[in-house]
Amino acid sequence: MKKDTVCSILFLLMLAAVISCSGSSGNKSGAVAGNTIAGTDALPAKRLIEVLSPADNASFICSDKITFSVVQAAGSVKIDSVQLWAGGSRKSTLFELPASVELEPSGKPGRLPLRVVAFSPVSKPQTVSLFVSLLSDITPVTYRYKVVKSYPHDRRAYTQGLVYDEGFFYEGTGQQGQSTLRKVEPETGKVISQVNLDGSLFGEGVALLGDRIYQLTWTTKVGFVYDKKTLNQLNKIYYQTQGWGLTTMDDKLVMSDGTNVIWFLDADFNVLSSVEVWDNKGMVDNLNELEMIDGELWANIWQTEHIARIDPLSGKVLGYVELANILPREDRSQETDVLNGIAWDAANKRLFVTGKYWPRLFEITVTASGRN
Repeated sequence: MKKDTVCSILFLLMLAAVISCSGSSGNKSGAVAGNTIAGTDALPAKRLIEVLSPADNASFICSDKITFSVVQAAGSVKIDSVQLWAGGSRKSTLFELPASVELEPSGKPGRLPLRVVAFSPVSKPQTVSLFVSLLSDITPVTYRYKVVKSYPHDRRAYTQGLVYDEGFFYEGTGQQGQSTLRKVEPETGKVISQVNLDGSLFGEGVALLGDRIYQLTWTTKVGFVYDKKTLNQLNKIYYQTQGWGLTTMDDKLVMSDGTNVIWFLDADFNVLSSVEVWDNKGMVDNLNELEMIDGELWANIWQTEHIARIDPLSGKVLGYVELANILPREDRSQETDVLNGIAWDAANKRLFVTGKYWPRLFEITVTASGRN
């Protein structure tokens, strides 16, 4: 066969392959770009609807109504109905467009997922998904402190959890190779008894529930249960998040994981519920050591000198305690780390705070000075 004949045949084969491939879009699902789902195989996918409001990632006050406005997309096919979903629940079904519907959020702050699903007899259902942020409807109160008394504190203690009970502090400390659970005499700072954690573990928050002390670790997702009197280990607990702060509310344990989420657990560490913490400006994360005080959840905010006072039922921040410069400059060293540690003497209404590698622990009172 001649060379030019071979070239002609190869050219024709390549041309046929190109024509054959041009009939395929390369998209097996037939999905259109963006956040909608494609139509049927018989018809090209077209956008069925447009969401005019709310805008994706818009912010609202959690007690406000949200107006949902939906129109039919230009040139789209017939639409049978449109469903509006909020937070996993169907809120409304529309049979005529354009339409506007007012949605009433639950009154709790947080990130709320929204969906609009359009149904057509000649197309697969199409979904538009978006999120809105629900801000707290409370303007937090700012609180200032006054030092009532100063106590000695072990400068080598990287304080992660602090509890007061019957005349003693129960303190959890962190850092690998330095993590402990200790019983401490307040007036002297003397360690009465101590349990050392395995060197691979990084100790975190502690809480007292009945006659048992619970202690978290940071990233290993395991904690320990001790007998309060002897500090003997009774059990282990397991969880799926990081462990940061821990306290109790009635018969429940309350845990932070370094985000803006607070977890409520039973005595066996089964998750009962959770709540997101927000103020009137946005989510409040880095929640660390916790303490329940007269029905409020107090939380150190990591790497700050602030304590958030939180409504544990709604997650709304009620106020901030500002503790700037509570540790005098002359008591600071190169190792001195951030504020962390809140303890409440419920019987005598005494509030204690300290920090990581701090040589002092302070009894304080707080008073309101305004709103943020």
